[in-house]
Amino acid sequence: MATVELRNVRKKFGAHEVIHGIDLLIEDHEFIAFVGPSGSGKSTLLRMIAGLEEVTEGEVLIDGSPAQDVPPSKRGLAMVFQSYALYPHMTVAENMSFSLRLAGVPKAEREQKVRDVARILEMEPLLERRPGQLSGGQLQRVAIGRAMVRQPKAFLLDEPLSNLDAALQGQMRLELVRLHRELNTTMIYVTHDQLEAMTMADRIVVLNEGKVEQLGSPLELYQHPATFFVAGFIGAPKMNFLDAEVKTASDQYLTLILTNGVCVAVPTPLEKLSAGEKIKLGVRAEHLTLEPEVAPGFSPAEGVLQGEIEALEHLGPRAYLHARLADGTSVVAQTDGDTQARIGDRVAFRLRSEATHLFNAAGMALARTGP
Repeated sequence: MATVELRNVRKKFGAHEVIHGIDLLIEDHEFIAFVGPSGSGKSTLLRMIAGLEEVTEGEVLIDGSPAQDVPPSKRGLAMVFQSYALYPHMTVAENMSFSLRLAGVPKAEREQKVRDVARILEMEPLLERRPGQLSGGQLQRVAIGRAMVRQPKAFLLDEPLSNLDAALQGQMRLELVRLHRELNTTMIYVTHDQLEAMTMADRIVVLNEGKVEQLGSPLELYQHPATFFVAGFIGAPKMNFLDAEVKTASDQYLTLILTNGVCVAVPTPLEKLSAGEKIKLGVRAEHLTLEPEVAPGFSPAEGVLQGEIEALEHLGPRAYLHARLADGTSVVAQTDGDTQARIGDRVAFRLRSEATHLFNAAGMALARTGP
C-alpha cells in the first residue's frame, strides 16, 4: 500500500499552464476522488501520478520517494481506464494474467493469482469466456481484475464507470466500495460525476481550471462549501443562488434584501459587511419549505419567496419543484413525493435562514458566527 504526495505540481503544454501548483497528500489506504468539470485538470493530474504525463515543475512522491524520473511500469501503480482495452481473442483469465506473463511470473503462480482475484470479484464462472461474451459490468470487472493481479501499491481509476448504464453504475459503485474495504488499499478515482465522488470517496478534491477549489469529506463539501463554484458543483440538484444586498448588520444577524424585495435575516458572517454591499445568498433545495397555497393579495413574510411552478420531478419519496420567482430567478425546492402541487401553481417557499450560505463578490464563502 502507498501514500502519494504532490508538492507544488505544475503542468504546461507549451506556454499554456493547465495545472497550477497543486499540493496534496493522499494517505495510505485512502479512497480519494478527483472531481470537476471537463478541462479542470483531473485526468492530467492522475496521469502525472501514473507517469503517463511529465511533470513540468514540482514533485510526485510515492511512499516518500520522488517518482518523477521513475518509469510508469516501475512505480508500483495500476491504472483502470474508461476504455476496457481487453484483448478480444483472449479469455478473461488470459487477459487478467497477461501482464504477469510479460513479467515472467511462473504459470502456476499466475493462475493462482487470477483465481484469487476472480473469487474476490465473483467472476469465477467467467474465466473461460471471451470479452465479446460479457456485459458492460463484467467487462469493467475484468479490467479491474487485471489491475488487481499485479498487487499494486495503489489503484488509479480514470472515469471507469462512464460507459455503463445508470443501473450498472449504481451496482459498480457499491462493488468498488466493497473492493476498497476488502483490499484495504489506496485508490485515486477520477470522475466528472459528483454523485460518484460523494457516494464512494473518503475525501474529495474539487478541481477547477487546474486549481484545487476545496478538499474535504463529502459532507464537508456539501454542508460547508468554501467557494461559490463548489457550492454550485456539489449536490444534486445544485444549490439555489439569490442576488442580495446588505440592508443592516448587527453582531448577531445580517438583514438582506433580495432582488424581489423580500427581506431575509441570516446569522452575521465573520467578515464585516457594509450596508449596500452586494453578495450571493445560497440555499439548498431541502432548506426551502413549501408554504400553504398563495392567496390573492398575499403579502410575503420575511424569508418567504413567491413563484410559479415550471416543472416537477417525482422521485418516489421526494419531489423537486422547479419554480420561477417574480424577478425571473429560478429555484428548486424539495418536498414530499405525494405533493399535490402542479405545474402552473402559484406557490410560496419559506427560506430556512440558518441553513443559508453567503458568498462575497470574489466567490468565497463567508464564515458565520451563528449556528
